[in-house]
Amino acid sequence: MSLRHRLRSAAAAGAIVATLGAGVWAQGPAPVRGPAPSLVRPASPIRPADAEGFLRRWLVLEPIRVSGQLTDSAVQAAVKVEPFLSQLTQVPGDGDRVKVGDADLAWHAYDTTRYNVNLYHLAYALNKPTSNVLFWAVTVVNAPQDLSGVRLAIGSNAASVWWVNGEEVVGIYNDRQAVIDDGVSKRLTLKKGRNVVRAAIVNAGGATDFCARFLDEDGRPVKGLAVDLAAR
Repeated sequence: MSLRHRLRSAAAAGAIVATLGAGVWAQGPAPVRGPAPSLVRPASPIRPADAEGFLRRWLVLEPIRVSGQLTDSAVQAAVKVEPFLSQLTQVPGDGDRVKVGDADLAWHAYDTTRYNVNLYHLAYALNKPTSNVLFWAVTVVNAPQDLSGVRLAIGSNAASVWWVNGEEVVGIYNDRQAVIDDGVSKRLTLKKGRNVVRAAIVNAGGATDFCARFLDEDGRPVKGLAVDLAAR
């Protein structure tokens, strides 16, 4: 092969490598994905609990990367960190942002079209991680009067810890599917007006979601509750 031919071949190979580097090998912008199929933006100021008592309107923070360990001690250590531990009775606004390590994360207000909130749908639609993550969720439940002896009943995939008006009331741990009323709190009192419900859900991998409702002393869904995220 002549020197000129070798130089032309080398130039051609270099052009191919440059093209691949700029295309297949180079990282481009994250793909644009459609909205979460089971979540919609709130269309009214107030959303009553559904006929089965499920709370269908929540503020959810974009996922925080964690180890994904689901034991009691690992989950408790993951969720009891600042700034969140000092904000258990605070209600963020839709679009508010929070800095967690190097990540700048946003809160999103959603209504779920089902009884459960599908966190996998949310994270996937936002091009966020879905495995080894921690989600924070907050809602505000308005009670028509003081309601004593009620219990918060929850389910989650996977582990989760729950607070009502700043008090930790129930937690479930280990790898599990979201089952209705899988965890039930001790009896508590919802005060007339604004009550803040906050949850931390930790997922190791695969699907992740949660559901929540209040039950009365006879185990029936509490009637007359409504969610109002503007009640801050």
